[in-house]
Amino acid sequence: MSEQLNVPTMEQMMAEGKNPEYLFWVGSAGAFDDRAKKITKAFVKLLNKANVDFAVLGTEESDSGDAAKRAGNEFLFQMQAVTNIEVMNMYEVKKIITTDPHDYNTIKNEYPGLGGNYEVFHHTEFLSQLISQGKLKVKESEFKGKKVTFHDPCYLGRANEVFEAPRDLIQTLGVDFKEMKRNQRHSLCCGAGGAQMFKEPEKGDKDINVLRTEDALETDPKVIITACPFCNTMMTDGVKAKEKEAEIDVMDIAELIANTQE
Repeated sequence: MSEQLNVPTMEQMMAEGKNPEYLFWVGSAGAFDDRAKKITKAFVKLLNKANVDFAVLGTEESDSGDAAKRAGNEFLFQMQAVTNIEVMNMYEVKKIITTDPHDYNTIKNEYPGLGGNYEVFHHTEFLSQLISQGKLKVKESEFKGKKVTFHDPCYLGRANEVFEAPRDLIQTLGVDFKEMKRNQRHSLCCGAGGAQMFKEPEKGDKDINVLRTEDALETDPKVIITACPFCNTMMTDGVKAKEKEAEIDVMDIAELIANTQE
């Protein structure tokens, strides 16, 4: 994106005597993975467009500890979590938005037990709110009328029962939306959760992300929509494994909405 994005840090805001309403938790994927950085930028573009009062932690943000916890390293998880909680409580953070369902789940459900009590929003919930409040308007989409499907992230859908927000956003785009046969509460995992992203799959007949991509391909989509950087990677790899990358895009819902803005 060529436009200049405004991304203040908590440190800068505090130096100016300001306390932003929201902390945007970028997450490790959103900060370091090249593909996920595009999702981060698209979401920031929308936050700027809607004049949301937010800041990021920048270099003061550590990994949420999700992957360590799922891999069984409770000690490392608690170290990472407590460090983050101390920093956020110092800045008197009350509300957090994140594009990563793993971090959303961890901060919302596991940080309270360690002294971190925040109101946590996934970016699909937050964008849905901005649109319903009229703070963000969705213009004509280049994907209008095109077939799309949506993959429910496990930590957003089954773990936290956020099913409507992403679907409400998809409806605003005027696309031809078709559900996969396994969706919402019965959705199939992409295979990245529980720290599986960082290891080779066990032996079997088929990688789970390819199986999930086959579910998506049955809907004959032009775009497979995701709402998680890890799902995005797994579905992209699945589309490549099926040699369909020239015909099918894998995009985060925030990117699709950002593309409708000037």
